[in-house]
Amino acid sequence: MHQASSLNAPELLLPAGSLEKMHTAFDFGADAVYAGQPRYSLRARNNEFSTLDILQQGISGAHARGKQFFVASNIFPHNAKLKTYLNDMAPVIAMKPDALIMADPGLIMMVREKWPEVNIHLSVQANATNWADVKFWHKMGLTRVILSRELSLDEIEEIRQRCPEMELEVFVHGALCIAYSGRCLLSGYFNHRDPNQGTCTNSCRWDYKVENAQENETGDLARAGKEMPLQTIPFNYQQALEEANQSFSAMGDMQRHPLADRPYLIEETSKPGQFMPILEDEHGTYIMNSKDLRAVEHVERLARIGVDSLKVEGRTKSLYYVARTAQVYRRAIDDAVAGRPFNEQLLGELNGLANRGYTDGFYQRHHTQEHQNYMEGVSKAHRSQYVGRVLSIQDGWADVEVKNRFAVGDQIEIIHPSGNQIVALSAMTSMAHAPMQVVAGAGHTVRIPCDQRFDQALLAKML
Repeated sequence: MHQASSLNAPELLLPAGSLEKMHTAFDFGADAVYAGQPRYSLRARNNEFSTLDILQQGISGAHARGKQFFVASNIFPHNAKLKTYLNDMAPVIAMKPDALIMADPGLIMMVREKWPEVNIHLSVQANATNWADVKFWHKMGLTRVILSRELSLDEIEEIRQRCPEMELEVFVHGALCIAYSGRCLLSGYFNHRDPNQGTCTNSCRWDYKVENAQENETGDLARAGKEMPLQTIPFNYQQALEEANQSFSAMGDMQRHPLADRPYLIEETSKPGQFMPILEDEHGTYIMNSKDLRAVEHVERLARIGVDSLKVEGRTKSLYYVARTAQVYRRAIDDAVAGRPFNEQLLGELNGLANRGYTDGFYQRHHTQEHQNYMEGVSKAHRSQYVGRVLSIQDGWADVEVKNRFAVGDQIEIIHPSGNQIVALSAMTSMAHAPMQVVAGAGHTVRIPCDQRFDQALLAKML
């Protein structure tokens, strides 16, 4: 028997890129959602909440369900946006969102002066990494600080102990930026689209190739064995090499990697023939993908520390992503509060989501080999792929919007707020009732046997 726990349940905070995703997040266990207007948040890509009417529906809909709705307003604006900010935000404030998520001190000052009653949460973009920082923002009247992703569990615990008066929020799942808490310049450098203005092109996520390089007769870098000068980006190789050597010298007696001084070029697959210089040291290649954050195994520790909110990243992710992450982290929170041991199956359930490999980020500085093997083994034990969505059910047959290939005989996980169930798919027909054995993939609608209680369920094929 497990022992009852005295832990308070932290808030589960999910992204909402649309009304449908918002309600899905709530259906699967979220306590609150966050969204943003494209002009003033870090997701300038259009979404349903780009209009005041839909934003009002979102805030009112969340409140009708007893949930909270936070509006992201976390850009670092240039002067032009200051001219329009207060006028544009006035109708948003009138909708009474539960808080604004903000990063820029100037904008925070403007909101505090005009609307002192509004709750402000400090965005992770502001890079709060210590307890003095948190105390400063408390003095400025903020009600919550979203801590930097670069903190360990022990550092978070010290901040909690020193700042009992401030709500603390941390990220537990989603994409990780390769720059310090998202303060990235890659997209602005490559594509003239500033990530800190909400127009990130996710340059760190592109598919790069790495090639050896050499200096040619004119001093330019070229591919080794090729006569192609590098003209894409101005680059002083000798200066960069000297800077790298100075960096290594500062490390004292640390062993240099034998390839640390070799020049390299990277080529992004969508831009063939355009080569960009990089240096590689013993830490790896810097302009490359980061793994995605998955910290479900740390939920119990975070709850015990007293963190107030656990946040999932991904306002542009799919409906399936919202449902699966909400359900998994809800179960992890409920287990922690009830004093139940961590359910290792939760690790694997998140593997069915599109990801670039998982890491628990900076929460633990070092992992033992046993812990790494445990994490990997469990993750591979429960693998699945999103294959469809139930549109409606009538007379024991569900109309399914197909997302990926599946076939009669497959083990299908039915994912539903009432609880999940794994079944062997016994039959399938076309919408014209013709028997089928396989559906090729997205773009089709088919019918499968399904209990009435699983209306609007999501379907995943066990791998």
